[in-house]
Amino acid sequence: MKRLIVGTLLAAAVLASPAFAGSHGGVTACLITKTDTNPFFVKMREGATAKAEELGITLKSFAGKVDGDHETQVAAIETCIADGASGILLTASDTSSIVSAVTQAREAGLLVIALDTPLDPIDAADATFATDNFLAGELIGKWAAASLGDAAATAKIAMLDLAVSQPTVGVLRDQGFLQGFGIELGDPNKWGDETDPRIVGHDVTAGNEEGGRKAMENLLAKDPGINVVYTINEPAAAGAYEALKAIGRENDVLIVSVDGGCPGVQNVKDGIIGATSQQYPLLMASLGIEAIKAWADDGTKPEPTPGKQFFDTGVALVTDMPVDGVDSIDTTEGTNLCWG
Repeated sequence: MKRLIVGTLLAAAVLASPAFAGSHGGVTACLITKTDTNPFFVKMREGATAKAEELGITLKSFAGKVDGDHETQVAAIETCIADGASGILLTASDTSSIVSAVTQAREAGLLVIALDTPLDPIDAADATFATDNFLAGELIGKWAAASLGDAAATAKIAMLDLAVSQPTVGVLRDQGFLQGFGIELGDPNKWGDETDPRIVGHDVTAGNEEGGRKAMENLLAKDPGINVVYTINEPAAAGAYEALKAIGRENDVLIVSVDGGCPGVQNVKDGIIGATSQQYPLLMASLGIEAIKAWADDGTKPEPTPGKQFFDTGVALVTDMPVDGVDSIDTTEGTNLCWG
């Protein structure tokens, strides 16, 4: 799996939003991301752009103004339908509310593929190309528990999530982490109903550094003894670290995250983040463009990974402090595979 993506990591010009990847005519594809600033989505655009140029597809790229901007994503879907696109690649901000717009697109004959973030329900899209986000969370949970050893039994955990709407990607990572750490889940389809006293609380970050800082401050006010921090992504982790640093606790709190971007891997190397689960957005997007081309050519739809409801694009734990029983790669290899 570690080697799976190497041949797909191609450099390409980054699109602004909205933007066009040429004017080839014929097949048109749309990419709709949560924002156009997060390095994860920038890399998605690079992957989609490179593959669209290779296959002679016109690519139109759209993004929300901020993470959670559902209305802009709905308007983008409507534009893609009106423009006669063959398919849409979508990372949804609101995974349930977007379903009605997705349904309209599919009824109009467009192939809709969810990237990274499954819709709710997952079969509302024709296919999903994503990291196994539950596994990504589980890996950092297992690593954190093993790193703490006996102290895991008395840990004080801060959960820095994505949004109050609880999009699927946030729920999967959160619940995966808790299960990996050894905490009994309530309803695995949502976060916040767990009863384990080790959980100090949940707060939301909007997936950015400022949100991570504020959420960390809020939870520290609730319990200044927090010693484990789960974060939805690496920008949120960077913000959490700054909040801890401001009170002199940056060296005695374990932070874990998900993303695997180059800044995040560097933060692992520097000891700011203990471990992160690396995902591969360029691969998700390039495979998505290939799927839209196949749909336009002969009506073929992509198949999920055997045994799963989605096509799994891979995940690897990145840390320089490996533990027994949890497979990982070091920051040297993580840097070779990183993005952003």
